[in-house]
Amino acid sequence: MRHWPGCCPRLADCIGSSPPPRSCGGTETWSNDAGPSPDAAEPAAAAGHPNYRRLVLRLVSENSCWGYRRIQGELVGLGYQVAASTVWLILKRAGIDPAPRRDGPRWRQFLCVQAQGVVAMDFFCVDTLLLQRLYVLFFVEHATRRVHLLGVTANPSGAWVAQQARNLLMDLGDRAATLRFLIRDRDSKLTDVFDAVFASEGIRILRTPVRAPRANAIAERWISTVRRELLDRMLVLNHRMLVLNRPTSNTHWSSTPGTSTSTAPTAPCITRHRSNHCPRPRHSLAFASDAAIDSAG
Repeated sequence: MRHWPGCCPRLADCIGSSPPPRSCGGTETWSNDAGPSPDAAEPAAAAGHPNYRRLVLRLVSENSCWGYRRIQGELVGLGYQVAASTVWLILKRAGIDPAPRRDGPRWRQFLCVQAQGVVAMDFFCVDTLLLQRLYVLFFVEHATRRVHLLGVTANPSGAWVAQQARNLLMDLGDRAATLRFLIRDRDSKLTDVFDAVFASEGIRILRTPVRAPRANAIAERWISTVRRELLDRMLVLNHRMLVLNRPTSNTHWSSTPGTSTSTAPTAPCITRHRSNHCPRPRHSLAFASDAAIDSAG
């Protein structure tokens, strides 16, 4: 059997007796034994063509990470002018999920299984009455829903963020060995130095997709809780006022930009609610008491 240019032998065996279209007087035609071109019909009719179906399913079985657009591009490279909608229809009729769901667990399943070793981090912004924007850095453990408020600053440089990461690992101590994954976004403030701090402890960095807040849903949910129960109920004058009215925590919190001080153990700012299914906790936020504010002042 003659192989066409750019076609590997295994794919050629799968194609069967229908060669790609050939040129005849400047017009593409199909050989007589192949019958009319399935591309000339509607996508539904083309999806039922046995040669197309057999070839698409063969490509899917041997390349589990390929989506329908990638498969369509490979078919075009072999000389088959098939639409992407035709490939999608073939996969749908065969009951094959999209490519990200075909190989390995889903993101939700991964977070449920690996919750004991996952920690997420993020920033949220607070605009003061003096027209200054402050950035609050926090980490949240997926297993216990404990939130670590690491610092607040008006200039979150890469060096400052990396130092706060070192402070977190020192606070965790032996517990840091149980962490396996860190979920973060693609913020430019998170430099290679920041990643190296966690890589030295054997923690793998997982970057969320662009504009996909649901990939870091637990951190985003806590931000919405802070805004709803604290920031939307008060006017922040300056940096000091934000620090004094922060949610209570038993981890590091910077009292001044660029520094970190230890606070006395207080009630945790997150309460975990267990359930039989994948945990979707309802956060309960505890605010700093008047006595704690007076002692801090």
